[in-house]
Amino acid sequence: MPRIRLHTPLILLAILVSFFCQSAFAAQWGPVEVAGRKIWPGETLRFPYGGETSFESAYLDAPVFVARGARYGPSLCITAGIHGDEINGTEIARRAFSWIDPKELSGTLIVFPMVNAAGVRSGNRYMQDRRDLNREFPGRSKGSVAAIVAHTLFTEIRRNCQYLIDLHTGSFSRSNHPQIRVTAKDETALELARHFGLGIVVLSEGPNGSIRREAGDIGIPAIIYEAGEPSRFDLDQIAAGVQGIESVMAYLRMIEGGKQIEVPESRIYTQTTWVRVPVGAGGYFFPTVSLGQAVSSGDRLGTIIDPLTDRYTAVTASHSGEVIGLAVAQIVLSGYALVHLGVQHR
Repeated sequence: MPRIRLHTPLILLAILVSFFCQSAFAAQWGPVEVAGRKIWPGETLRFPYGGETSFESAYLDAPVFVARGARYGPSLCITAGIHGDEINGTEIARRAFSWIDPKELSGTLIVFPMVNAAGVRSGNRYMQDRRDLNREFPGRSKGSVAAIVAHTLFTEIRRNCQYLIDLHTGSFSRSNHPQIRVTAKDETALELARHFGLGIVVLSEGPNGSIRREAGDIGIPAIIYEAGEPSRFDLDQIAAGVQGIESVMAYLRMIEGGKQIEVPESRIYTQTTWVRVPVGAGGYFFPTVSLGQAVSSGDRLGTIIDPLTDRYTAVTASHSGEVIGLAVAQIVLSGYALVHLGVQHR
């Protein structure tokens, strides 16, 4: 067999070309700047953003976690704790960041695990000025506390995020079946929702001033993961949320070997409805259904008992569908939202 002679000059030239190409690429894939801090490829950093030390601005002292991948890729942002009592999301965010190895990551993961940090510490849904932060985006640099916090966060999202996942639970002693909420108008966001891969997908626009809607309006595909109830950790829902984020990151090719899951079309709801307390029928509510349960129109969903008159009022399904949100046993008054039904799917 004839010997192949290696042409040393050509090999050296190839090595030099490869080196300069990699150097140019590395220069292009440099650090990301978040809240004035630079995080270099292959690094992670956890720090508070806000930066001011006055008493009035102490509410801005909220944490951010950043992982800058060693390899080029997209930028995914995760927000949690916008409502301070919705603590499932804060733990999902922590866990999702903790297992990331930036040396194996393609792209950038930016996590805001406690946007309303003071609310998380005190168990309060709202900001110190008693405003709902998720109605204040994109915020204002000169405004209420909530408006300033919203502006500070949204400035970073506008600058650094290509995709957004916002983490929530049910509100006001209501629990949500695991679900992703997303607009039907953004096919990219809808693909993120499908590849979150868990529970159901609910197509909805989201209220004005919500981070999901405002991010979408500036071209950032955004989804919400809703699961569980406020002020309580649900370990199953937390594990499911982490798994869903991993599935999205695998879909975006930010991680290798992650398991991709996809929600089938039959689990995408295009219409939902709330069953509420009838006028004058307030009292003690006791549900008789559970999350994820299929019901038919007219089925009993629970009972309301007037503790002063012993009058019983049956709560019945207005439509056939699936229970995707449910009030826990509690005192209720006229018009209170009791049972959320997914009633029409694709």
